[in-house]
Amino acid sequence: MRISSRARRIEPFYVMEVAKAASQYAREFAHSQRPMIFLNIGEPDFTAPPLVQEAAARAIRDGATQYTQATGLDSLRERISQWYAQRFRVDVPARRIVVTAGASAALQLACLALIDAGDEILMPDPSYPCNRHFVSAAEGRAVLVPTSAQERFQLSAAKVRQAWGERTRGVLLASPSNPTGTSIHPDELRLIHEFVRSKDGITLLDEIYLGLSYDETYGHTGLAIDEHVISINSFSKYFNMTGWRLGWMVVPEALVPVIERLAQNLFICPSTVAQHAALACFEPESIAEYERRRSEFQARRDFFIPALDAMGLTVPVKPDGAFYAWADCTQLCRTLGVAGSWELAFELMKTAHVAVTPGRDFGSADTGNFIRFSTASAMEQLQEAAARLMALAA
Repeated sequence: MRISSRARRIEPFYVMEVAKAASQYAREFAHSQRPMIFLNIGEPDFTAPPLVQEAAARAIRDGATQYTQATGLDSLRERISQWYAQRFRVDVPARRIVVTAGASAALQLACLALIDAGDEILMPDPSYPCNRHFVSAAEGRAVLVPTSAQERFQLSAAKVRQAWGERTRGVLLASPSNPTGTSIHPDELRLIHEFVRSKDGITLLDEIYLGLSYDETYGHTGLAIDEHVISINSFSKYFNMTGWRLGWMVVPEALVPVIERLAQNLFICPSTVAQHAALACFEPESIAEYERRRSEFQARRDFFIPALDAMGLTVPVKPDGAFYAWADCTQLCRTLGVAGSWELAFELMKTAHVAVTPGRDFGSADTGNFIRFSTASAMEQLQEAAARLMALAA
């Protein structure tokens, strides 16, 4: 069977390939004294809080399960709009909000709406691999621009200007970022967007971890800049609804009918049950629980990052958001006699029974010397993982 060139361009999602291997090892170690600890997948260990679960059950019980409009429930769009006003003091009219089948669908819709064949989109290296594949699936080309710890592993306006070419259509940024947990300073983001606008380009901003910010300097939405920033968000991370597959995007008002037309044809609508459940995310009781959990994620970061640094797995930039640690593993690779982070990931699974994600997925700018830890696991799991890794590094 002939496979399309589009499909051939999409590389494997190595995070999931490693996860398959980790699951196999986990079965082998399940009954040992050291079962596998999974620090490889970026998924909160918390599930949706009680009010959200009850709202989902009520929607099913009441038969509120039929199609909604492609842009989502008006009531949910209004709730999201109110959340921006309350949380970020930004006026985002509900008419500019489109509810989607996860942030992945939002990115796909944005790319299909705005990218033509051959268009180039600038992205930082390292960055989340699926984002560049959304660009590729839309017949565009992701151009990875190497970044450094001094730049917080984020693009700067100077680098965007330097990398901009004849085929450049815009930038796709993430703040906070996966895999680094670092955000773009609001002043730098404004400079990037102003340059992109001067080129009649597009600024796509992945903000799915924005709710999980721990530093007031960075915890601001790019929507505060102007209405031409296109923001992608999700109920998966801060709202702990990963498997519910629900997200949203905020776009300029003129783009809404274009996105709606695409969504009607590609998705019909997001999950109706998930939408009714998500309404309960914004109840005061739910928000209080989410804030308690955000504090717990911060406490996990504050324990785990120093523990990694102490054993030579240096985290060059302290993450200000999300739940990741982007650690330089050069020293541990030398200690264990392995070539790089890919080989180290499998060595750690076999010897320490700790699953991590090698840097291979996230780009090519020195990523072979980095591993990504997810700190979304319980504190007890992180403490045990740190003890096992310390024993190896000694």
